[in-house]
Amino acid sequence: MTSHAAKILACFLIVSGTVIGLAGIDLILPSIPDLPLIFNTGIGPSQMVLASYVGGASIGFLVFGILASRMDRRVLFLGSVAAFGLMSFLCLLAEDIWVLVGLRFIQGAVSTAPAVIAPGMIRQIFSEIGAVRAISLLGSIESLVPALAPILGVWLSGQFGWTASFWLTAGLALVICLVLLRYPRLLPGHPAHSSRDLGGYGKLLKNKTYLRYGMSHACVLGGLLVFVFSLPVVIIETMGGRIDNFIYIQVCGVTSFIIMSNLTGTVVKHYGAELAISLGTTMATCSALFLVIYAGFGGNDPWVLIPAFIPLNAGLGLRGGPGFMKALEAAEHDDARGSALIILAVTVIASLGTAALAPFISSGLFVLTVVVALIILTGWGLIKAIAPLKSGV
Repeated sequence: MTSHAAKILACFLIVSGTVIGLAGIDLILPSIPDLPLIFNTGIGPSQMVLASYVGGASIGFLVFGILASRMDRRVLFLGSVAAFGLMSFLCLLAEDIWVLVGLRFIQGAVSTAPAVIAPGMIRQIFSEIGAVRAISLLGSIESLVPALAPILGVWLSGQFGWTASFWLTAGLALVICLVLLRYPRLLPGHPAHSSRDLGGYGKLLKNKTYLRYGMSHACVLGGLLVFVFSLPVVIIETMGGRIDNFIYIQVCGVTSFIIMSNLTGTVVKHYGAELAISLGTTMATCSALFLVIYAGFGGNDPWVLIPAFIPLNAGLGLRGGPGFMKALEAAEHDDARGSALIILAVTVIASLGTAALAPFISSGLFVLTVVVALIILTGWGLIKAIAPLKSGV
């Protein structure tokens, strides 16, 4: 296998390992309403099938962030994917809802290693510009999972029953494992620099430069997710719209994100990472502020949200790849913990923001946009208040 082909295959496996972990939530989503009848239980325990996965993943991010600095990453990646596949197989054998909930918690925890390891591995495989492009591509693919996986889940559930999604993820995990066993040195192993004694998460939280890049990324992406998670209810309950409006908004938003993220490498090559990060963050902030002003003056047309939402997605696409790369650079080679902390921060912001909005969601678009704008403004403030790195692209 040529060096170029090996890099492409390695990147494909890294992306695949990350994507099946994300799909672990969305593929089963259409089957949740059927679980009360299947397991003779209520909708509450059935919802825990989703919540337990997210809870396990939150712990997994932190644990694998530590393990990745102490273990061969090839072993960790392979072990995580294999354990995820095994949990998928055990889930489809579950005959009690609480057994399924417990297995899903474990599955969520073991699913996270590829996401934690992926950025560091990509940095080892590619040049700096190449890594920006690869991470931007990874973000583009990941953005499609929440949109496409439920559609596939509906078809799988309708054709083969609720266990079909677990058969699929178990099979995909098996294929990835077989390829890695066939080419055991395809993925980079030990981290480029050992992070055994770098001080852990506490040191990262005290590292202002890391917070500039990592937590600003978390704020922009987290704010966007709060908006997306809350928007369907706002559109239907307070704006007189339909779910079709939300779908159009999402399609346009995801499309703009993908287009911009795949142009990021060119922007960084010609103008530098700092301009891409600053411009992308400013675009997202202006989009959020426009939404506040529009809603504040009584605007309530779902169709206006499409052009207003596009700059937020495009801004995230522009700043996402270089911002993540700079965060890992600022983490002083502790890229596993650096990556884990960013992903966890996104999860926490999205979860807490959505939960905090829930009691006020019936108030309409204005309250939603204010909360989202405050989150994204925090990210913009980090970019403006903290000095950038002086090295690299």
